[in-house]
Amino acid sequence: MPVPDWLERLGRTVFEAPFEALEASRDAPEMAEVRLAIFDEIRGKSHRVAGRDVFPFNQVRIHLAGVPEAKAALFESKFFEQFCAEHIRTSLAKADYRFPDDLQVEIETTPELPAAKGKWLWVEAETSERDDAPPARRPAKLVLLKGTANAREMPLNKARMNIGRTTDVSRTDGPSRRNDLAFTEDSAINRTVSREHAHVVYIKESGEYRLFNDRWYTPGGKTDGNCGLWVIRDGLSQEVHRTAKGFRLQTADEIHFGRAVVKFVLK
Repeated sequence: MPVPDWLERLGRTVFEAPFEALEASRDAPEMAEVRLAIFDEIRGKSHRVAGRDVFPFNQVRIHLAGVPEAKAALFESKFFEQFCAEHIRTSLAKADYRFPDDLQVEIETTPELPAAKGKWLWVEAETSERDDAPPARRPAKLVLLKGTANAREMPLNKARMNIGRTTDVSRTDGPSRRNDLAFTEDSAINRTVSREHAHVVYIKESGEYRLFNDRWYTPGGKTDGNCGLWVIRDGLSQEVHRTAKGFRLQTADEIHFGRAVVKFVLK
């Protein structure tokens, strides 16, 4: 079938039933041909990593040749882009490909007909940063102010950093955790630090560092020693209790683990 006739049929299939177009057109012959052509192009840009197929790109640009200018707006519409994006994601998932969660599709058309034996559809793919992409991670560290620990400065370069009195913590049923910043030396200050005192987590989505209390205590007690974890910010002390959200750290915060103190520094 000549390309202009094929595109005319495709346009009618997709756009003449606007409220039910996606479902009504899914199994139409024209749509089957589009899906096959697109996925063939996608597979050609994939590769294997550790025995699994990977499509690493989050930006897909589909080119259609031979589209009359009067029809270009239909094929470059958000509806058709979303239709193609859904198909690509579904096809990749069914074929057990790894691919970015933020994969998006753009459609570009040209009125020129493909040359003899030329392609009427081809795909370009690239990786691009989204405006809503997570912020780049800002380096941070803990600087020791009071107490004796295994490091004077501790870079926060892992997803989670544990703080406690000993390096390795064990329970009756086996190892519990390993502390990155450990107050192992026996001293009056260090003895106020619990074995599993706290941890700091980096939240990729928001770019925040959050402090969590790991001590075993009864929340709601009246004594200062009950909580055992405080942050001094702008001269004011704030207790950090055990919660699911933790406490968002800001640069120059002083963190008190009992009587041991570190400063949080965000570069």
